[in-house]
Amino acid sequence: MDRELFLSPALEVAPRLLGATLSVTGDDGLGGAGTVTIRITEVEAYHGVGTPGPYDPGSHSKDRRTERNASMFGPPGHAYVYFSYGMHFALNMVCSPEGTASGVLIRAGEVVEGGEIAQRRRSAKRGGATVPQHMLARGPGNVAAALGIARETHDGLDLFEAPFAVARDGAVSGRITSGPRVGVAGEAGGPAFPWRFWLADEPSVSAFRPGRGAPKPPRG
Repeated sequence: MDRELFLSPALEVAPRLLGATLSVTGDDGLGGAGTVTIRITEVEAYHGVGTPGPYDPGSHSKDRRTERNASMFGPPGHAYVYFSYGMHFALNMVCSPEGTASGVLIRAGEVVEGGEIAQRRRSAKRGGATVPQHMLARGPGNVAAALGIARETHDGLDLFEAPFAVARDGAVSGRITSGPRVGVAGEAGGPAFPWRFWLADEPSVSAFRPGRGAPKPPRG
């Protein structure tokens, strides 16, 4: 995968990430180390300050640069990691030229390498219960948990250097579908922002959940 891809706004980059692989190497947090790789099956685009297009009220960087969202304004092809709802981390790939802000949230993926490590990490948070294979990286918090992502260790890092690796292994298998973003409140989570992209019929893709006050998407 070429770093130049990430010079484009997130809305252009997001669907092109489907089917790509993302690897993270590091300590599994449970006494071992290794690499976990996912094939990306679901993403969401978010635009911020300086990015062409409509104002995105659902973005962390919609109004200004802050300590929390600083990485969104940094070099493209880097990681933006944040702590969500006081419960879990979420990984975004930074897009657009440095100084502007947009990013692609990695919502879900299929674990294709390091499944045992991903299972240990996920089951440790579930009291030792085994997690079905297709759910190991289903949802952004689970993506971060399976990959061992944390804000303090991964925010702002280059996605093209260790401990990260991103690659396009071949043609995308499966139909790319788009729709409203998951769990985003208000208009930003409605049909005016069909900025979620996923591979149809992939069991690892998370279930849709409307945000508070978001317009309901049309049926059909």
